[in-house]
This record gives sequence, structure tokens and C-alpha cells, in this order.
Amino acid sequence: MSSFPSHSFNKVIAFLGILAFQLLICKVQAQSSKLGHINSGELVSMMPETKKAEDSLKKFAEGMETQVQAMLSELKVKYADFQSKSKEWTESLREYKTKEIQDLQSNIDNFQQRAQQDIAKRKEDLLGPVIKKAEEVIKSIAKEGNYDYIFDTSNGSFLHVKESDNLMDQAKKKLKLP
Repeated sequence: MSSFPSHSFNKVIAFLGILAFQLLICKVQAQSSKLGHINSGELVSMMPETKKAEDSLKKFAEGMETQVQAMLSELKVKYADFQSKSKEWTESLREYKTKEIQDLQSNIDNFQQRAQQDIAKRKEDLLGPVIKKAEEVIKSIAKEGNYDYIFDTSNGSFLHVKESDNLMDQAKKKLKLP
């Protein structure tokens, strides 16, 4: 009958003791952390710069839409002309007009794709500084309040959040928002 070696048992006990001590230290450190939360999306939406950026973006997008509508009107006219007169045209003229319509449709598709990219870029250019300003205010509050962690509740990814300070009022005050 073999017995459990005592030196192995002592190593296991020592390991478990060290592990328990480390867990205790982690728990104490977690309890001493200062936590805060803020909905950054809500904060950004309250900032006057956001309204200006959204208005500018809306005008830009409307300009793009106006251009697309003009191109679609031109396509509609060419297509109606094709349908009404194509029987009178020679084969080569029909081929030319068909190609013209196809090219115009392709140009419209390409323009719409580029317009979407341009709108996204413009949105980033206009809202980027606003978001950066909000982030700077939040970092300032974190530093002033000696917060260890500030959670952004705008993405809704939390299933459970330990009670923490809501910093919205402080951020609004710093940004002079109502």
C-alpha cells in the first residue's frame, strides 16, 4: 500500500495558500476601485456642435441626393426616348443608345456608392471633433474625481453593473449644457 508523499502534500497546501492569498489581494484591489458610468452617445447628442454637424451633414447628403435625382431623370428620359423611337433606328444606333443607357446606369450606381462613402467621411470629419471633446471632458472628470474606471453605457453591453456614479451632470455642467 503506497501512501501519499508528504512533501507533495505540503507543496499542494503551499500552492493553495498562495492562491487564496492572491485571490484575497485581487478582491481587496477590486473593492478599492472607484467606478463611474456615462452614456457618451447621449452626452454627444446634447452638445450644440452635434446639431451644427448634423445640419451640415444633412445639407451635404441632400446635395448628393439632388445629383442622383438629376442623373435618374436623365436616364428616364433616355430610356423613354429609346422605347418610343428604337423601332425606327438602325441596329447600330440601337446598340449605341443601349450602351449609352447602360453606361449612364453604371455611372449612377458608381456615383451612389461614392456618395455614400463621401457622406460617411463627412460625418466622421464633422462629428470626430465633437466626440473627441466629449472624451476629453470625461477624461478630465475621471482625473478630477480619481476614478479608476468609467463605463460607457451607450452601447448597452452590460448585463450587470456594480453601482457607480453617473457622471452625466458633471459633463453637462463642464460643457455648459442644460
